[in-house]
Amino acid sequence: MLTYSFSDIGSLSLYEYLYQRIKQDIETGILSPGDRLPSKRSFARHLNLSTITIENAYAQLLAEGYIYSIPKKGYFTADIAIGQTKKLVSKPEPQHACQPTEDTYFADFTSSQTHPDTFPFSLWTKLMRQVIAENRPALMKNPPCQGVFTLRLAIAKHLKQFRGMDVSPEQIIVGAGTDYLYGLLIQLLGHDKIYGVEDPGYQKISSVYKSHHVKCYYIPMDNHGISIEKLKETDADIVHISPSHHFPTGIVTPISRRYELLGWASDSDSRYIIEDDYDCEFRFTGKPIPALQSIDVMEKVIYMNTFTKTLASTIRVSYMVLPKHLMERFCQNLGFYACTVSNFEQYTLTRFIQDGHFERHINRMRNFYHTQRDLLLQGLKNSPVSSQITISQEDAGLHFLMHVELSVSDKIILQKAKAQGLRLSCLSQYYHLDDPPGEHTFVMNYSAVHPDHIAPAIERLCRIFMI
Repeated sequence: MLTYSFSDIGSLSLYEYLYQRIKQDIETGILSPGDRLPSKRSFARHLNLSTITIENAYAQLLAEGYIYSIPKKGYFTADIAIGQTKKLVSKPEPQHACQPTEDTYFADFTSSQTHPDTFPFSLWTKLMRQVIAENRPALMKNPPCQGVFTLRLAIAKHLKQFRGMDVSPEQIIVGAGTDYLYGLLIQLLGHDKIYGVEDPGYQKISSVYKSHHVKCYYIPMDNHGISIEKLKETDADIVHISPSHHFPTGIVTPISRRYELLGWASDSDSRYIIEDDYDCEFRFTGKPIPALQSIDVMEKVIYMNTFTKTLASTIRVSYMVLPKHLMERFCQNLGFYACTVSNFEQYTLTRFIQDGHFERHINRMRNFYHTQRDLLLQGLKNSPVSSQITISQEDAGLHFLMHVELSVSDKIILQKAKAQGLRLSCLSQYYHLDDPPGEHTFVMNYSAVHPDHIAPAIERLCRIFMI
């Protein structure tokens, strides 16, 4: 029976400490692949803990791919194949491009827009007034090409606290949206590089790469994320992935696949992984999945994130974390670029993070979206068409998948939905394939739907699905 001491757990909760100890034993080989873990009840009695504590620790290990379960047999340790990439100690919207703005919908299940009632307008105004009153000389001074140092320092501290990433402010570049940052990366890495993107995936990413006239491959997904076998069949130099929560499938890449990706990148000096961590803050069960960058010891991961999901979809402030050797190259070759985010926004956002408002805002938004999701799921469960519906990937992010047993095509359903004032998107729309799978599976983004519109929207969905 596994035995751990809980005499010195610091500020960690019991389940967090237990999760970390088991994870460490798996990574160091103390627990071998296929070892059976104790049952939750026997383990709880042995450690004198509650069953809930054991259950939460197992759930987090299961979500990250360190363990797997077999029905009626129990939990077993996974083969994570750490190999030579073992971590060392050292100082992480739907695809439519141009939508007509005149269309209005009663409920738009494709939009990632921020509901206006959730943004802290009064607080943001107060902070901006303080910045203007106190920082006038700094506001009128051109910032470094990477962005205001105090904002980059605040971001570095946030990444350390919430994503387990040890990065310095000097590694961070702030820009007006990830689209702009992708363009910088292409210039930094070279237009001769070949990019691999997930299929299905967020199609705007491949559109950005193509607009810069770089070659782009579509790499199929499997149940664990982007396929390593298919990736190796290409001559891609850069692979663009979202391992913590893939869009649109919702797949969380397990730890074994993450190490495989790092192994692929380490086979060539020209290979890199772009980690898009776009909605990592919104996980409704367990802790957030650790960033791929946090286990990268070969300086192969370029980390991307944005404030558009957590703060507001119209605040075009994003950032990337470059490996140190790439940052040196950036400063030498691209340091002439001016930062594209205004000082007013940068200093206001700095104050928002430093004073703890950002953490509190994330907690409020997590509760808001949790409620949104539960209202929608409960309404679907109680609807007349509940027997036709199967829900998946609902525990993280701001969307889930809804498969519906139907006898008509997706195209007809989308037309009927529009007539009902609903906007839907299908999983099949996110594939590059000519004959994509995923018929009758809908990507349900609930972030922009007004809470009062959820119940009536479900009634309209029922009318569509009962045809």
